[in-house]
Amino acid sequence: MKTLKELVRPNIWALKPYSSARDEYSGKEASVFLDANENPYNTPNNRYPDPLQWELKRKIAPVKKVLPEQIFLGNGSDEAIDLMFRAFCRPETDNVVAIEPTYGMYSVCADVNDVEYRNVRLDSDFQFKADDMLAAADGNTKLMFLCSPNNPTGNNLDRKEILSLLKRFDGLVIVDEAYSDFSSEPSFLSELETHPNLVVLQTFSKAWGCAAIRLGMAFASVDIIGIMNKIKYPYNVNLLTQREALRMMEQHYQVKQWVKSLLEERARLVEEFKRLECCRRVYPTDANFFLTEVSDAKKIYNYLVDKGIIVRNRTNVALCHNCLRVTVGTRPENDALLEALRQYGEPAD
Repeated sequence: MKTLKELVRPNIWALKPYSSARDEYSGKEASVFLDANENPYNTPNNRYPDPLQWELKRKIAPVKKVLPEQIFLGNGSDEAIDLMFRAFCRPETDNVVAIEPTYGMYSVCADVNDVEYRNVRLDSDFQFKADDMLAAADGNTKLMFLCSPNNPTGNNLDRKEILSLLKRFDGLVIVDEAYSDFSSEPSFLSELETHPNLVVLQTFSKAWGCAAIRLGMAFASVDIIGIMNKIKYPYNVNLLTQREALRMMEQHYQVKQWVKSLLEERARLVEEFKRLECCRRVYPTDANFFLTEVSDAKKIYNYLVDKGIIVRNRTNVALCHNCLRVTVGTRPENDALLEALRQYGEPAD
């Protein structure tokens, strides 16, 4: 890969980061804090949180088998995605390459940061070739985005092709693993030491059941994480979020049970869908959702909305004509969906 200095925007490389009061204090234990213009009342919410979330990172590190210094924590994975553009892509000059269809925030962040976004269409099996990604790149391509398991298709991308891309691309490859807890494939975290141009994204929103606290994780080399910390907002992860995440880290056994239950329901729901008259196809999935081709996605979506059941209509997404994306819920929720679809198209009494 190119050196980090070659990849980082020159102004970011030269940037002197903002130094907060909590960044500057270190050393002995203290009981009197008069450095940050805080209100002394309403403990503990009167104090600014740790800007680098070290207590939480030390809890996450052994679970993910990485160093605390290899972890970036942000306001959802979206913050980490945006920071990659802000740190590495010069507006109106650089570009990124991503698969299509995939998670929509990659292109949104490209537009916000005025960076050209080049997409490479997946094949009919929702797979990609490293050769095609590299053919779409040029000397100003800084980043490549791969979501695996992919959203909205649900499948894992070919691991050999991802590894090929990591070896051959001289920029950064971001592998978004938001749904990896539901997959039997190993995480790419094990590849961090081998591939210094790899960035892995994960989240507390899916398997950990914490979408509301908005906590995303990025894992990379210490140097890449240092660049991200350099330009993030000082207190980007609030105290309440950090505390809830610490509480959830103590309940990993519960998370494993949730994942087990969801995988069992996923298998049942997929088999039941295949029996529905309106179902044309259910695509293979490695996530907590599946993509299904139906007879009329728009009509069925509206029908379900009238029943108070909300799925995602993906018919306007590339390669997803007449497709609905269905998240696996609890057994009663899944049963309500199935019963509604069994009644779909039946004449009214």
